[in-house]
Amino acid sequence: MTQNSDEIINRAAVLNSDEEAIAAARHLAEQAKGGAVERDQQRIYPIALLNQFTALGLGSISVPREFGGAGLSYQTMAEVFRLISASDPSLGQIPQNHFGLIQFILGEGSAAQQQQLLSAVVQGKRLGNGGPEKNTKHTRDVQAQLVTTSQGVELTGEKFYSTGALFADILVTTAMHDQQPKMAFIPLPTPGVEIVDDWSGIGQRTTASGTVKLHQVVVDPALLMSLPPAEKPTLRGAVSQLIQAAIDAGIAQGALDEALEFVRSSSRPWVDANVSRNADDPYILADVGRISTELSAANALLARAARVLDSIDQQALTAENCARASIAVAEAKVLTTEVALRASEKLLEWGGSRGTLLRHGLDRHWRNARTHTLHDPVRWKTHAIGNYYLNDALPARHAWI
Repeated sequence: MTQNSDEIINRAAVLNSDEEAIAAARHLAEQAKGGAVERDQQRIYPIALLNQFTALGLGSISVPREFGGAGLSYQTMAEVFRLISASDPSLGQIPQNHFGLIQFILGEGSAAQQQQLLSAVVQGKRLGNGGPEKNTKHTRDVQAQLVTTSQGVELTGEKFYSTGALFADILVTTAMHDQQPKMAFIPLPTPGVEIVDDWSGIGQRTTASGTVKLHQVVVDPALLMSLPPAEKPTLRGAVSQLIQAAIDAGIAQGALDEALEFVRSSSRPWVDANVSRNADDPYILADVGRISTELSAANALLARAARVLDSIDQQALTAENCARASIAVAEAKVLTTEVALRASEKLLEWGGSRGTLLRHGLDRHWRNARTHTLHDPVRWKTHAIGNYYLNDALPARHAWI
């Protein structure tokens, strides 16, 4: 089953400026606030909001103008994801892989592939991820196979963590072909593809990040791309991680915003505080000051990382400038991870026991932060940063750094 964007393909806008994209994201974020608690608690997909995302033209902001897209900056991309994720980080995460795949197409696709696929994105088609595989040694271990039969090239395998696949028009997944990893682009619906929402994570509950089953799926050879060798300079990891960091920064912002409102309006002071309002508790004031400062620092590093990406000539990628981008993004990701977890936990502490009542839904912020920040361990970010500065060691080249 897929829930794609057929109904909006003929009316997806193309945004012409950074200002237009930010305004569209602010509008969508405002719409997403309503019903966020209910969607989380009842696992209701944000389909109407996702369709708005696409119709507003936000899905093509990173597509270069030569392919009909907006060709906007990475700074704008990061801010779009941060704004939307502050209201509903599941809505922010669903198109995350869409943008990572656009970057992959730009780096690895032929001219014909770029034209076909990126034009489809501009028209309103969504790319969805057939994620890693559950029962393998690590996330880059691929067991799915592409084989040549009398019917053509067929793909068989099973994927998980397939964020965005249920809502996609084009499924994108990896498989081995003659012992070489390939990326396959599969228009949906296609016989042999089954997408199952069996995602049961404690957070990011409406991303449908579950299973994709592929059984003898006929794949167009013209829509196969080779994965780059490990030594090839690429910005794919840095761009993917920039979006991840922006989502975490959005979670932190949403938690802090709701915390401030809850403390002002719905919580009561501790008996020893000798104040009439919880908002006057001196320890809470100090806590709010610390969290606000940490979030400002995280947002500043996020913006700096995006500027580093914007400064790099994508036609002249080197191991050095790609490493510089990855390290800048990793530094931002360390802080956005920490502040998302801390702000969402402090929200419950400041709210007191009543803050845990189901009707408020405040627990969703911590569940979302804890779940999303597990995407890739921050301990390996700090390792890469330290190794870069101390030993001039360039970070690995993959989608997680």
